[in-house]
Amino acid sequence: MNPELFLADLEAKPAALEALAGELAAGDPFEGLPGDVERVLFLGMGSSRYAAGVAALRLRAAGIDAYADYASAAATYPATPGTLVVPISATGGSRETLDALARYTGTEVFLAALTNAPGSAVTEGAGLVVPMRAGEERGGVSCRTFQHTLALLLALESRLTGTSRDLPALVRRAAEATADLLDRRKEWLPVALELLEGPHGVYAVAPAERLSSAEQSALMVREGPRRPADACETGDWAHVDVYLTKTLDYRALLFPGSRYDEQAMDWVRQRGSTVLAVGGDVPGAAASIRYRHDDDPEVALLTETLVAEIVAARWWAAAS
Repeated sequence: MNPELFLADLEAKPAALEALAGELAAGDPFEGLPGDVERVLFLGMGSSRYAAGVAALRLRAAGIDAYADYASAAATYPATPGTLVVPISATGGSRETLDALARYTGTEVFLAALTNAPGSAVTEGAGLVVPMRAGEERGGVSCRTFQHTLALLLALESRLTGTSRDLPALVRRAAEATADLLDRRKEWLPVALELLEGPHGVYAVAPAERLSSAEQSALMVREGPRRPADACETGDWAHVDVYLTKTLDYRALLFPGSRYDEQAMDWVRQRGSTVLAVGGDVPGAAASIRYRHDDDPEVALLTETLVAEIVAARWWAAAS
């Protein structure tokens, strides 16, 4: 793992997304799925599971039986006909995912592996392999692969629901949004570093529909600079994290869009806690970071973690 190479990986995001948009325009990566899918089970760990959790929620909202499980769980759905199992592993070699996959290899389920390493172990026995096309992450941290996983799971959603969506155009807007944040980092990064610097870590908060943004942001702070960080869903925040604002120097990264934003912010104002909003202006926040197309929730889903990633890269480099 290397902080300078991690930053270079982040700076390569717009070009990687443009290339992915071109691949999506050329064809549906999930065209090879069977037509009798009754249930979808995502298997993964870490960033892969974060992205899968959002995808499963979206599929359930569309009426499809879908669940994102820890690959490390001792048991999950049985291997029944009509089940689509989607193991997700950027490296293709996550031990827990491979162990979980072994329960389904050679059964009646259909396996569609999503990986950045075609030909890796996670693809063995798969009826369909979907490459993430994120390129090599030389910094050793899953960042582009996380972003591409989300985009490709939107493609899977479109396939299973029959939804008409111009996904290449969405990915291109995400590339523009990502480039905008990168190009203007000298404007917003000093503020972000100042507001999130505290003795008790960083707390990332996001609506359920984009919970992966909070989870991935917290992971970036833990993985690179090795600082304490945690994630919380916005509505749940009033039930599980609000207590910390009374005793800690509470510093939060808020991804707005929940109907419960104001409920959380009411407590923040009462307790004098510090909130940095990303992608929207939030009353009571110490500052807001805006970027191109941030009024589109799907662009936000694909883009907003970049703020925490760049903050983490700076902290990591300073500590090295």
